[in-house]
Amino acid sequence: MIQDIAPHKWDITYKNIQPDPDSRVLFFSLGQLLVIEDNNKQADHTEQPVTITFPRYDDIRHECPDEDYQYLFELDGTTFFRVALSHSRKAHILEVTGGRFVRRNYLRGVQPKELVLAAITGFHLDGWYDRNHFCGRCANTLVPDDRERMLRCPVCGNMVYPRINPAVIVAVTNGDKLLLTKYNGREYKKYALVAGFNEIGESFEETVRREVMEETGLRVKNIRYYKSQPWGFTDNILAGYFCEVDGPDDIKVDTEELSMAKWVPRDQIPASLEELSLTNEMISIFRLDKGN
Repeated sequence: MIQDIAPHKWDITYKNIQPDPDSRVLFFSLGQLLVIEDNNKQADHTEQPVTITFPRYDDIRHECPDEDYQYLFELDGTTFFRVALSHSRKAHILEVTGGRFVRRNYLRGVQPKELVLAAITGFHLDGWYDRNHFCGRCANTLVPDDRERMLRCPVCGNMVYPRINPAVIVAVTNGDKLLLTKYNGREYKKYALVAGFNEIGESFEETVRREVMEETGLRVKNIRYYKSQPWGFTDNILAGYFCEVDGPDDIKVDTEELSMAKWVPRDQIPASLEELSLTNEMISIFRLDKGN
């Protein structure tokens, strides 16, 4: 999954520091991130996934002396910083770095995985900073705290932390069959599992029961937690569960949420090379009959 980057070392703890010469800079502008690409064409002319990297602070600091560098996290001892660019600054940064600006879903098809994790976590934090300039209680300007990742109102004391949306991913089994779905009206068109957001006052297990019923009309039993993952593509923390259909297995698809839902026998589930998502890992666990 996206967070499985060992032996690389990932430290998301907030630090009140400034960039050093080898720090990497994530330039954001209007929901896009600047990446520097290496198409990585091999001698036999086969193409591997595009390799990405980010500008070194020492290489761009003389071109960007007045930018606000916000600390993000550390990867393998290298610190990463965010810079939010105005539209008028984009052309200059593109010329200086030779990079390009991309949206979040671009990251599902590039490498290395540790930089994909860094980039998508950067997207998550960029969105939070971008949406929280003013206090929701008294409308005064928020300021960054110097001890933790938090924005504070200097007038009323309101504290604003990064928003993380909890959600579940649910693999519903029916003997040797798995319930596979496809989302309705979304960019992602491959097979998925039942998924949904946790509501206030609701346990994850209750969310599992409710979402499966709402999307497919099925009741479930024997709900078993599998594992979790951060998912910056949609600013979520995902909790994965396996469960079994309880009673009739006739599916009633919620067409507002799903374009399809069907039972697929284990030996007909297609293999996937995608290594980022909890959804794909859970589908693969069932397909390979590894105990869930």
